[in-house]
Amino acid sequence: MIALLEAHRAGLYARHQWLPNVIAGVIVGVVALPLAMAFAIASGARPEQGLYTAIVGGGLVSILGGSRLQIAGPTGAFIAILAGVTAKYGIAGLQLATLMAGVMLVLMGVARMGGVIKFIPAPVIVGFTAGIGVIIFVGQWRYFLGLPAVEGEHFHEKLWHLVQVLPQAHAATTGIALLSLALVIHANRVPGLKRVPGPLVAMVVATLLQAVLQLPGVATIGSAFGGIPTGLPSLTLPELSMAQVVTLIGPAFTIAMLGAIESLLSAVVADGMAGTKHDSNQELIGQGIANIAAPLFGGFAATGAIARTATNIRNGATSPLAGIVHALTLVAVLLFLAPLAASVPLAALAAILFVVAWNMSEVKHFAHILKTAPTADRAILVITFLLTVFADLVVAVNVGVILAILHFLRRMAEVVETQPVDAQELAAELKQYGLEHLPSGVMVYEIAGPMFFGAVENFERALMQTHTDPQTLIIRLRRVPFMDITGIQTLDEVTTKLRQRGVRVILCEANARVHAKLRRAGVLGRDTGEGHEERYAERLADALRLARLDAVVADAGHGGLAGIAGRVIETSRRYLGAGDVP
Repeated sequence: MIALLEAHRAGLYARHQWLPNVIAGVIVGVVALPLAMAFAIASGARPEQGLYTAIVGGGLVSILGGSRLQIAGPTGAFIAILAGVTAKYGIAGLQLATLMAGVMLVLMGVARMGGVIKFIPAPVIVGFTAGIGVIIFVGQWRYFLGLPAVEGEHFHEKLWHLVQVLPQAHAATTGIALLSLALVIHANRVPGLKRVPGPLVAMVVATLLQAVLQLPGVATIGSAFGGIPTGLPSLTLPELSMAQVVTLIGPAFTIAMLGAIESLLSAVVADGMAGTKHDSNQELIGQGIANIAAPLFGGFAATGAIARTATNIRNGATSPLAGIVHALTLVAVLLFLAPLAASVPLAALAAILFVVAWNMSEVKHFAHILKTAPTADRAILVITFLLTVFADLVVAVNVGVILAILHFLRRMAEVVETQPVDAQELAAELKQYGLEHLPSGVMVYEIAGPMFFGAVENFERALMQTHTDPQTLIIRLRRVPFMDITGIQTLDEVTTKLRQRGVRVILCEANARVHAKLRRAGVLGRDTGEGHEERYAERLADALRLARLDAVVADAGHGGLAGIAGRVIETSRRYLGAGDVP
């Protein structure tokens, strides 16, 4: 359900609720101001495009999303992806890829894929977010230290070139950056600034310092981009061609997947902090519409921002009204304060991103997993991290998820057991049937666990290596929750081979789903070549009765009249059922 309407039904738009939501929205808008510009510059866009993204994307997510308290806009997680898209396809290509990603997100929401976040293991998420943090940190060295531009397609190439030009660091730029970094981290300790966001304090102080001193060689928004235009962007339709769409499908899918993961993670954090419950499918639809609209008004990819969402909640927000006020606050900045942005040093924005990168890296959480997690999870974490940094985010997530799936399947296969059940274990059940022991020549096997493609090898080996072939083998399926087609085919093949060795096989006690699959696959209800259908019993008692009956038929088949009697009994069993034959 759309969170805006849900909040209305919950009475969250009552007058006494307005003030805390307006205050929270203004505070979040102030926090978003330097972040939106910093993320835009780091993504290869102009600073005002970050504001457009926060206004359009953030406003639409608050109106149409599935979380009451979600704050959306440009985020640090996108920087590594968006910067690569911009470098390769230009800002127009980035905007078109964003629009395509928005369509994909809407389709994901309509297809009810909001639970996707549950299928991405924690080591993968921590690994790629830490990797993105490292990429952001190194990527901002240029602006933080005033270094010349460097080239390099891959991370290690850029890093090596940056190390080579480190002696060319600009002293004034570095000084402003260090001051800004100190203010971002410690501004809340200054009397009177406790509730003022550190990034805002750093940006304002650095801007005033540069405006007054006019330090030579310090890059600012004005010197690098010509300032920020006053006013709101106009609607601009992108130029579409089939060739562009095909070329950008890969980047668009990457943006969509990362946007889905980030937004749903942020919504989960909001639920944990505020005690709410978001609609994950509606959240994807809201995020999709926001990403369709943002590039039409000069913006680019937007998603849920965990830090801004947490700030929103901590400052008293209870409804989507706070998110709407956050967008309106940025509108006011564009209309009335845009000319002042020309003196904002890029070094100050780089300092802000240093802190963002540190927070994204979750160093303590990363170290905790490395210290306490099982070996496989630690390996997945490190591999995902290294692939994110040195290869590609998409490759990292895909490899991490695939490794996690393979590890899970291996562990699942290990817990599937196929083993004989001796008379002592069956004593209580046999006593209920009036038996003291299993009939001669009868062996009972039980399968415990899901019969899927990863577990069939153990199952086949266990059944085919019965040291002495019994006359009848009863296979209990009561503890098999499900079977896939590989498990069904393997069961069929094993029972066929056993019959060829002269072993009569009876299946029993399958649940309704497994029984239906076996019958649909043709394993049950067919002629086995022995003159009767595949044997199946609902209960172990019926299976034992079938086993005794088969023994009688086999013995009777060796004589004349006895053989006829046996065939009569067999015919009765086929048409009346095992339970009707004494």
